[in-house]
Amino acid sequence: MYNMYTLNNGLRVITEKIDHLNSVSVGIMIQNGSRNESEELNGISHFIEHMFFKGTKKRSAKQIVEEIENVGGQINAFTSKEATCYYIKALNTHLDLGLDLLSDMILNSKFDEEEIEKEKGVIIEEVNMSQDSPEDVLDDKHSETVFGTNPLSYPILGTMSKIKSFTREKILNFISEKYTPYNSVISVCGKFDEDELKKLIESCFGSWKSSKKYIPKYNTPIIHCDSGYINKDIEQLHISLGLKGLPYRDKNSYPLVLLNNVLGGGASSILFQKVREELGLCYTIYSYLQPFQGIGTINIYTGLSKNYADKALDVINREVIKFANNGITKKQLEISKEKIKATYILGLESTSSRMFANAKSYLFTNNVFTEDEVIERIDAIDENDIQNVLDECFKPGILNAGYVGQDVNYNELNKIILKDVKAYDNTLNSNKTLI
Repeated sequence: MYNMYTLNNGLRVITEKIDHLNSVSVGIMIQNGSRNESEELNGISHFIEHMFFKGTKKRSAKQIVEEIENVGGQINAFTSKEATCYYIKALNTHLDLGLDLLSDMILNSKFDEEEIEKEKGVIIEEVNMSQDSPEDVLDDKHSETVFGTNPLSYPILGTMSKIKSFTREKILNFISEKYTPYNSVISVCGKFDEDELKKLIESCFGSWKSSKKYIPKYNTPIIHCDSGYINKDIEQLHISLGLKGLPYRDKNSYPLVLLNNVLGGGASSILFQKVREELGLCYTIYSYLQPFQGIGTINIYTGLSKNYADKALDVINREVIKFANNGITKKQLEISKEKIKATYILGLESTSSRMFANAKSYLFTNNVFTEDEVIERIDAIDENDIQNVLDECFKPGILNAGYVGQDVNYNELNKIILKDVKAYDNTLNSNKTLI
């Protein structure tokens, strides 16, 4: 049972009560991520996420984590392209502590200059660790290739030079502008007393004020038909291929989830069975969706020997074209509906998963679908919906690519997958881009 309301200061609250549990997950999600940054401040959202754990006016950094861990709870945070979330999971008897901790961090953090300088070293090491991961390097490079200079291309962690340039003044100014009640949501899922919870939230967050009403607005970026390559001394070649996707909560989101699942969503998918099981060209291959506000992409990832890359890409390209043209059978449609319903329902068994999903939906759409509504939407997918998504997302083919590997002739690989894109693309405009 969902309950949604707004405090007098503009802070939205969504709660979902589940009485048979003895735990509760609480999160505050802010509509601010690397997409909200300027090029000069790239990485500051993630930096601020770290700094909220470095001490408040009444708690040290150690006390912040110690207080919740001493009662068996968990506290963490994450930054994405479009949102930052701070969250706690604990026994329901410690809900008051969880809310007090989160509000103390968000409203009373000190941002001590000495701690800022220390944290620069910590995050630079995090960047170094990310640079040692071919998958992370590939993700950043492919995002840059897909979105060009749009902020969606910015790496969430930022760069070393940008991180070193952050000052306390820049941090406080950014928080003052981007962290407001108006672009934030409190999400609670688990066992609680509704009346008591309302009083706790009002007590902890009712004093949060902002000098202006900040509601993020984004320009819709162009999806570029291009490729990017990073030469790295590693054994495998890591490849990311991009297709046109759909924005978050598009009317055809569920048909796209279904089709993605058939193409590359699991061990029984077309790409896994063909490229790995039948041909033995790789260990890992899968496709996944990246829905953002106003735009989305479908990505296909694989890691394999560069000696097999041309053959694998030829097979992947042919399978994508065949999939786009032939679609799926009625039997596949019904089986796939059951699969994604099961995945959705199983995901609901975690209070933290439900809390995140509710927060994101309410943050970006001011609404949330009930479990019954989601199931109804999945059941309602018909052949026309499938065809519309095939035409919009899959028939244009592979639009862009990213490669990370050692001494790879990626221009030759591009000829295998991108030759048809340029012909398709040129019917739209002369800039080799697809809107």
